[in-house]
Amino acid sequence: MAASSPLNTKSNFHARSISLPSRPHPLFLKCSEHLETLLKSSNETFSSSLLFHKIDGLRDLIECVENLIQLPLTQDALLHEQNWVNNLLDGSLRLLDVCSAAKDAVIHTKECTRELQSIIRRRGGGTEVTAEAKKFLTSRKVVKKAISKALTNLKGNAKNCNIISTNEDHQTLSLIKLLQDVEVAILSTFQTTLQFISGTTHSKSNSWGSISKLIQPKRVACSLVADESEFAQVDVALQSFLFTKTRKLEGINDLQNHLEKTESCIQDLEEGLEFVFRRLIKIRVSLLNTLNK
Repeated sequence: MAASSPLNTKSNFHARSISLPSRPHPLFLKCSEHLETLLKSSNETFSSSLLFHKIDGLRDLIECVENLIQLPLTQDALLHEQNWVNNLLDGSLRLLDVCSAAKDAVIHTKECTRELQSIIRRRGGGTEVTAEAKKFLTSRKVVKKAISKALTNLKGNAKNCNIISTNEDHQTLSLIKLLQDVEVAILSTFQTTLQFISGTTHSKSNSWGSISKLIQPKRVACSLVADESEFAQVDVALQSFLFTKTRKLEGINDLQNHLEKTESCIQDLEEGLEFVFRRLIKIRVSLLNTLNK
């Protein structure tokens, strides 16, 4: 593993800072590569497959960052930047909060999806199916309201990501810059995920740009054009089933089809978000251990 590579232990200590080796550690370079890959977004269609690709990239990035933070040299450098580590810890709470919001939205929608599918299989139609469909549609409004609040908080918190260090060592500053960019990239990916779950299609805000402009206005970002997500499609199917007087059987079949697609999408999202959540907790623990040394 890269984390066990021989390290330059002849770091120069100063009164206020510690110098990292002149050549970046392979893990630093790997994290930078994962970060750049994550930030390369398509300017054509934003589909569920592209979202899952971004989440996979996020998983790779966070796993790499976790290993980077656990390096002895990284620990030593952060130990001399305790104020900045405190800000990193604040940032880790922001990330965990928004990840929890995404997880809650997915789980809530999954429960409603499975319940409606179960009633359709048992009853096929009738008042019970209609009542459950109304309940599902109402729950989606609750989910969208919670997501809207989470997105508002996310954008507000993003302004706190731009942290300035007084350290004059180039490698230490590079480390700080990398971790700052990682936080912003994670927030951006969560923003996209939340909008996808809510079924919104704000193409200009559905990207790295809307958050990065709060922090790095000079950075150029690609805009994404959002397709209707599986969540948006099931919303439409629910409304069509409930408010169309005729062709009820056709409406049920269409609703079932969209419920199956949404369930498959939910499973992939749930697995990806759970992985990310656990890794974020591990990173937070590593940062806390750094302060306790």
